[in-house]
Amino acid sequence: MRARRSSLHALVGAYVLDAIPDGDRAAFERHLLTCEQCRDDVRGLREAGALMSAAVAVRPRPELREPTLQAAALIRQLPPVIGGARPTPRNRRLGRLSAGMARPWLAGIAVTVAAVLAVTAVALGLHMATMQRRLVAEDRRDTAMSAILGAHDAVALTVAVTTGGTATVVMSHQARALVFTANGLTRLPGSRAYELWLAGPTGTAPAGMLPAGRHGMSGPMVVGRIVVGDVLELTIEPVGGSPHPTSAPIVRMALGT
Repeated sequence: MRARRSSLHALVGAYVLDAIPDGDRAAFERHLLTCEQCRDDVRGLREAGALMSAAVAVRPRPELREPTLQAAALIRQLPPVIGGARPTPRNRRLGRLSAGMARPWLAGIAVTVAAVLAVTAVALGLHMATMQRRLVAEDRRDTAMSAILGAHDAVALTVAVTTGGTATVVMSHQARALVFTANGLTRLPGSRAYELWLAGPTGTAPAGMLPAGRHGMSGPMVVGRIVVGDVLELTIEPVGGSPHPTSAPIVRMALGT
């Protein structure tokens, strides 16, 4: 067992780069639930990767190649000066003509390049903002997971899913939250998804959509604001989620007294 855990520790870098073998991904993500050091390493490597991506130069789009080649083909070039000969009046006229033809094309290319650079800058800014939001969300999730898993009253429960697979919950009433994971869930059509619910004395409230499974594992997902006496349920809903369950629960887990 110790050798197995050591080998999972070594998969941190490959996991962050999405280069982990398919057979090991689910095992490593289960390992993350109980290994604070690996969660810290994953978060640190993701932050470093975000900083490195921001420093990468952006090349012009391939669409610029064809207009540039067309402009070069249509702009007439001056003949070479041989033996130090001075340009003739005809050459001067050709030069002025070529320059006149070049200006509209060059101006067009300059406008195109400026537009591309502006769009690229906006796209890069949006990408960085999206990445920053994702990192913040992942950091909050990891912090919540650490609080739950490290709580002195943390309890783990595993039950069978009626449609296939298993569901595991690690919950802490001290933290008023739980971590939900599932393994081997039945793959759903694109129009359907799994949704979690908290059922209590005041009714049933949505707790979030379960992320799409990868390599047999779905989650981990943090559910907060649990209270004593709640029941966690999992149902199959439309892909956008429902305000109220539209199908019978395939998992029901009482969250203690």
